[in-house]
Amino acid sequence: MVYLIKDIISYLENLAPTAYQESYDNAGLIVGNPLAEVNGIICSLDVTEEVVQEAIEKKCNLIVAHHPIVFRGLKRLTGKDYIERTVIAAIKNDIAIYAIHTNLDAVSQGVNHKIAEKIGLLKPQILAPKKGIISKLTTFIPKGNVDEVVEELYAAGAGNIGNYSNCSFRSEGIGSFLPKEGAKPTLGEKGALSAIEETKVELIFPSHLENKIINTLKTAHPYEEVAYYLQILENKNQEVGSGMVGTLPEPLSGKDFLLHLKASMGLQVIKHTAISNKKVSKIAICGGAGIFLLSHAKSAGADVFVTADIKYHEFFDAEKDILLTDIGHYESEIYTKELLKDILSGKFSNIATYLTNVITNPISYL
Repeated sequence: MVYLIKDIISYLENLAPTAYQESYDNAGLIVGNPLAEVNGIICSLDVTEEVVQEAIEKKCNLIVAHHPIVFRGLKRLTGKDYIERTVIAAIKNDIAIYAIHTNLDAVSQGVNHKIAEKIGLLKPQILAPKKGIISKLTTFIPKGNVDEVVEELYAAGAGNIGNYSNCSFRSEGIGSFLPKEGAKPTLGEKGALSAIEETKVELIFPSHLENKIINTLKTAHPYEEVAYYLQILENKNQEVGSGMVGTLPEPLSGKDFLLHLKASMGLQVIKHTAISNKKVSKIAICGGAGIFLLSHAKSAGADVFVTADIKYHEFFDAEKDILLTDIGHYESEIYTKELLKDILSGKFSNIATYLTNVITNPISYL
């Protein structure tokens, strides 16, 4: 079967919608034609000139990376730095670059879940769930049409709550209306006041699906004019957010946990605060720069917080309440390329998908 770049994008964005990326981010298709046929895929943490060259050598025309090569707008492409040179090389060789960044950080099966898996945490959950990304639809449907309309809304993505699907609330009532001249009523007659048995249906859905949900409602609903209203909910989405927290299979001393962390993540070095005598069991994690979640880690009762890019003075903020560890940005997210390869090869088994062999870490240790 032939797949286009847009097919790969659609699948990835169904798993990690770009609506979940942070405001500063630039996830999405950065370079390339979405209608081009996919020959092969390179999965990488970063995109550099060497990764583009690797794609050329392996005859791959799509690079799927975690970090966007372009964060801010490029006003010129003169090759003055590695960003411009990388973009130029990709364009010249018809290689598309797609980034799936903070949106992949945010979903429950994303970057932080991969870290939890490497460390061996049990029952990992989102550390800081997002709010304001769930909407509620309320609509009114003739009693005889409720099931068919609601089934279409379920299929469009409404009615999911955690591990439960097909969730809705229904209440019965009487809807009244008077069709005016020019109306084409499904029920009732023009010029006559009608009172129809209707069901009030309420469903929640991810806010970024609003257009799809409303279009589905209008298509499936029997009425010419569909009555509905929308609300943004303050409820936190427990499946979307920043960081994760889980527990070790058995408590360890702080030192033994750090040795386990070093081995399981393939680390050369760990920066950390002082180790206390107490055992550690509950572990909070955030790939990349996650110090903004320190208060969440403490509130969750975590014994250890594993993240990266911690500044000197930020280590003091641990206040001896938690073992704070910095394992390095690259080191915390390098297994994202494995996550991407597993996701893509599992769905598109007929497309050659590779892990990059290029070590893109700009930091070395002596």
